[in-house]
Amino acid sequence: MSLELDAEAFERLVIDELDALPDEMVEGLENVVFVCEDRPEDGSLDLLGEYQGVALTERDRYGFGELPDRIVLFREPLLHYCADLEELRDEIHVTLVHEIAHYYGIDDAELHRLGWG
Repeated sequence: MSLELDAEAFERLVIDELDALPDEMVEGLENVVFVCEDRPEDGSLDLLGEYQGVALTERDRYGFGELPDRIVLFREPLLHYCADLEELRDEIHVTLVHEIAHYYGIDDAELHRLGWG
């Protein structure tokens, strides 16, 4: 049985977890929007979040007028994998850290080494 939470309540949880992240993690974010969507484009429940953009370490020219990078959290997969609200909060937190790390150019191997993968 997966957890039930409407889009508005889910978004409030994401905002709470964003606010709880360390300042040094979020202060460097520029031109990034956080988005909640129901599911990934393929409709699967396998992907909890996604960074859509160009990592800081891979940018050569980046200026005004660029569309913002997106960090997307997928509500239905997150709800599917979490048994209760506390677990959901933890998973949202880990997913945010994971996707923000991709923004900074930290890959999955390094995230696993740091214990965030």
